Amino acid sequence: MTTYYSNHPKFYVGIDCIIFGFSEGELHLLLLKRNFEPAKGEWSLPGGFVQADESADDAAGRVLAELTGLTNVYMEQVGTFSEVHRDPGERVVSVAYYALLNINEYDSELVQQHNAHWVNIGQLPPLIFDHDRMVQQARQLIKQKASSEPIGFNLLPKLFTLTQLQCLYEAIYDEALDKRNFRKRVSEIRYVEKTDKIDKSGSKRGAALYKFNERAYRKEPKFKL
Repeated sequence: MTTYYSNHPKFYVGIDCIIFGFSEGELHLLLLKRNFEPAKGEWSLPGGFVQADESADDAAGRVLAELTGLTNVYMEQVGTFSEVHRDPGERVVSVAYYALLNINEYDSELVQQHNAHWVNIGQLPPLIFDHDRMVQQARQLIKQKASSEPIGFNLLPKLFTLTQLQCLYEAIYDEALDKRNFRKRVSEIRYVEKTDKIDKSGSKRGAALYKFNERAYRKEPKFKL
């Protein structure tokens, strides 16, 4: 162990995960009701600390897996939050990540063990520290990226209706989309494929189910919804 930097201060590097799901036409966030200090009893994003043998990306993946049981989830860094007094417990510089997952695929027992809950994005309680700002920045990044890359499909089941797809992008953009124009645009995207399956949960006639073909997208990586 060298002492090159012994004269410099030492502090913690934290990880905060902004985990998005999509259900009943609305975005949801997975939040913790904290059962530990500081801020015990308040709402926060899931998080942890970077360990000596891992990168920030590895730590974010570990935090997500420990909470949901999922690996290989779409994640992207939001930014670094380093205000001196942002955490009353210690000096902590936090690296925030957002994750997009199918809300029906996580390990519910793990989530319950961590006292975590899915909360509608429009009904979020006040969050501790600077977590509200992290969520705002993550939403803006998702909105920007979803306009040019098919990241939204990570929030959907493998088979989905066009109504579900439109509701998803309305939730991401936080605005209503014209149904006729939206479906015309989808019909022009070759890698959104119609299947021979029908969803009859909403009506007797049912609605056609579609899927995202990633292989076709790789051949023609142009996307705009």
